[in-house]
Amino acid sequence: MCECEMKAAILVFTEAGAYEDVVAHLKKLKGVNEAFPVTGRADIAVVADVGDLNELSNLALSVVGIKGVTASETLVEVQKR
Repeated sequence: MCECEMKAAILVFTEAGAYEDVVAHLKKLKGVNEAFPVTGRADIAVVADVGDLNELSNLALSVVGIKGVTASETLVEVQKR
């Protein structure tokens, strides 16, 4: 069970044709709740729950290390409901 304190969305940009393999890899990463292809400027959206900023940083670094990922943008929740 996760004692998550932070929620984030990560927009992932991929090489052409790589999104299916990237989504499959993303779903295996600790902290990733959802990963799915999207339309718009990004190719994939990730919903993540992590314990703290350090865990989020590690997750973001893992994302950009995946083969086929060209860039990412991390959006951090600033206010809980």
